[in-house]
Amino acid sequence: MDKRVILAVAGSGKSSLIISSLDVNKKTLLITYTVENYLTLRRKVAGRFGYVPENVVIYTYFQFLYQFCVRPLLGFGLGIKGIDWTEIPRPKTAKSSVAHYFTKGRRLYHNRASKILIETDSMSEVCQRIEKYFDVICIDEVQDFAANDFNFMLSLCQAKVEVLLVGDFYQHTFDTSRDGSTRKNLHKDYELYQKEFEKVGLKIDLDTLVKSYRCSPQICSFVSDNLGISIESHHANGAKIQFVRDGDAATKLFDDANRIKLFYESHAKYDCASNNWGKSKGRDDYQDVCVVLNRNTLKLFYAGKLDELNPTSKNKLYVALTRARGVAYLVPHTFYDHLKNA
Repeated sequence: MDKRVILAVAGSGKSSLIISSLDVNKKTLLITYTVENYLTLRRKVAGRFGYVPENVVIYTYFQFLYQFCVRPLLGFGLGIKGIDWTEIPRPKTAKSSVAHYFTKGRRLYHNRASKILIETDSMSEVCQRIEKYFDVICIDEVQDFAANDFNFMLSLCQAKVEVLLVGDFYQHTFDTSRDGSTRKNLHKDYELYQKEFEKVGLKIDLDTLVKSYRCSPQICSFVSDNLGISIESHHANGAKIQFVRDGDAATKLFDDANRIKLFYESHAKYDCASNNWGKSKGRDDYQDVCVVLNRNTLKLFYAGKLDELNPTSKNKLYVALTRARGVAYLVPHTFYDHLKNA
């Protein structure tokens, strides 16, 4: 029974691999973190078959967690009235305490919805439900699973079904949830991260999705050489990275709606076609992109020390650069600061 995790690079065809692996004779559960990725998977499944087959069930992570796991197994007995997305758990409560998991209105804290299944010894029942309804479980964007949700995901892998996990370690820009010190160092070391999967019997595949279909060799080389993130290209040549040194050229790019501007944060404050570095993850429809270098990134770029960016900023820059199918323009923030809305 094949159980593996494929660690990929940006633009290497993660979704395409998942879709091509679907077998009409096998009942398959597809789980992904974000709504955008959920819609992408549904669209691609329908594109392959002409419709979404009955044997393919697609969930966002929290939809699966609540509807398939928490509600049928614990909802009635514990009087759960839903999930709370805003409150944080009250501090210094024992795991055996109701207050450790619930708001006063009996809503389950989203960052402890998976933990309550683990702590109430409900994971064997979760696995039994998966075995009853599915032959294969596939989880996309595994790099975003954190804290209790990562522990929950590893427990799911014990179900007696085929398991396929797919993700890109360096595209970790969001967490499914956080809970104090739980798994706080999970994404600090790539090799140790891999070992967490090996501990539960998953095979690590670093070869299948090592090359990008989206990015040109120059963009891949820039990322590898400057960010220390290994990525190769399927192409022999292609578009380049261009550093914008001229204000008029920067303004022309700003006004071009066909070239998306990617800011470190607060992109909505600029009256142009834009997004944030991290939020652009999952977008595969950009051609040329303008990556606006904020103050600290620009300083490190000039010094040739982009690898000294903190891990979160480095990952977000990696995401932004690898959105480009065409040219990736590097634009100093100084050209656009005066264009920010109040």
